[in-house]
Amino acid sequence: MSTLALQLENITKVFPNVIANEGVNFDLRKGEVHALLGENGAGKSTLMNVVYGLYKADSGTIKIDGEIVTITNPNDAIAHGIGMVHQHFMLVPRFTILENVILGTDCRKGLVVDLKNARAKVQELCDKYKLNVNIDCQVRDLSVGIQQRVEIIKMLYRGAEILILDEPTAVLTPNEVEDLMETLRLFRTMGKSIIFISHKLWEVTALSDRVTVLRAGKVVDTVDTRNVTKESLATMMVGRDIVTNYRARELNLFEEVLRLENVCVKSKQTASSLKNISLCVRGGEIVGIAGVDGNGQREIGDAIVGVSALSGGKVYFKGKDYSQIKTRKRLQAGIAHIPEDRQRDGLIADFTIAENMIIDEYDQPPFTVKGVFVPKAMKRYADELIHRFDVRPPIHEILGKDLSGGNQQKVVVARELSRSPGFILAMQPTRGLDVGASEFVYKKLLEERNAGKGVLVISADLDELLMICDRILVLFEGEIMGEFVPGIIGYGQIGLMMGGQRLEGLA
Repeated sequence: MSTLALQLENITKVFPNVIANEGVNFDLRKGEVHALLGENGAGKSTLMNVVYGLYKADSGTIKIDGEIVTITNPNDAIAHGIGMVHQHFMLVPRFTILENVILGTDCRKGLVVDLKNARAKVQELCDKYKLNVNIDCQVRDLSVGIQQRVEIIKMLYRGAEILILDEPTAVLTPNEVEDLMETLRLFRTMGKSIIFISHKLWEVTALSDRVTVLRAGKVVDTVDTRNVTKESLATMMVGRDIVTNYRARELNLFEEVLRLENVCVKSKQTASSLKNISLCVRGGEIVGIAGVDGNGQREIGDAIVGVSALSGGKVYFKGKDYSQIKTRKRLQAGIAHIPEDRQRDGLIADFTIAENMIIDEYDQPPFTVKGVFVPKAMKRYADELIHRFDVRPPIHEILGKDLSGGNQQKVVVARELSRSPGFILAMQPTRGLDVGASEFVYKKLLEERNAGKGVLVISADLDELLMICDRILVLFEGEIMGEFVPGIIGYGQIGLMMGGQRLEGLA
């Protein structure tokens, strides 16, 4: 057995109304990738924030190289050779890569910063670990994947031997994910110890040596990755079998609920400007829009809900022209909107769950009667939706910002679907969600379809679209390249359309 780099013994962390970690035992061997797997809200990030000194455990012990240590802040963690890359990067956009890496470190020569020596050290690290970057580029000009490399270089520059990566692939493209995995494999061969926090099963099985599964703040088990399957890990995560096959049933189509006719929307980015988009969605079907992010997906959603003004074309809902009608009127008419960014567009972070549940209807009965707001009605309504949509923790006073990503999404889905809409626009509906929360969202969308509603799903996850959609349109630089029914063509042809090649006659 390898020497242990890190040991956590009986770690417990409690927040008001929530036990985030309860008696957690975890160890990390030198030169291994140990995955920490669990649903949104299982306690993964909290546990690692304890290790990194962002939180103080209520009880328990941390050992580094077998010695008990006290970590009260990130400086303590760094001093013990621990580095952490968070989901949201901590970089100064106007600084160069070099300036970001050395920021906060003592690299002075006398009274001035010794940039020459710092530059040499940073470049040496980039070369040694094959982190190909131009250290003189400003961070604001970098892709998300390169920004993540900068965060990793920051850890290495500070001497980290234990690397913690919290959901590192959540915002990466498939190619960037592969690049990251190659980097982490190289780190492992060079003796680094890595904790890889994720809820994506294929990444865990492809990269890690061992997996520890957390559920509701407790350790379910720690297993050798080679001895488990993705299905068994999913069951350990959620405590039950997960549905992975949503093959479409025989369609029972109703009247058309949504139509776009030659819709044009101008965008700051030419590639995402819409150019004569025409599509329709009928009741009783799920239509998907596939494509690489940034090709007009957001603009289609904005056109449907009325956030962006059209420069041409028409938007029809149930046969009526809604092109000039304001967003709130569209929602009241029966258009539900699950936005792609739940934190920015779906919730008000400092509002409670109950307040977020009625944000579109707060001034309507039964929440406001004769001009007087009725808090009890809001709370009863919220409690009903919390139960029906399995929001955790089931406490309506909790603020939106204190929920896990999966439960934030459940609040948005609950609010939108509870209004009995005729059409549902779901944009990136499972982005950042674990397998259990994703399954929940899929089932709710399928229930709406089976009830005769029209559903349009816009997603960068092609497998997701192939799994739940009845028809799929492919978008490239603001134009539709083709339409097909899942199962009739392969990934190669779909990829060609996503790259800009039109394929006719596939629907």
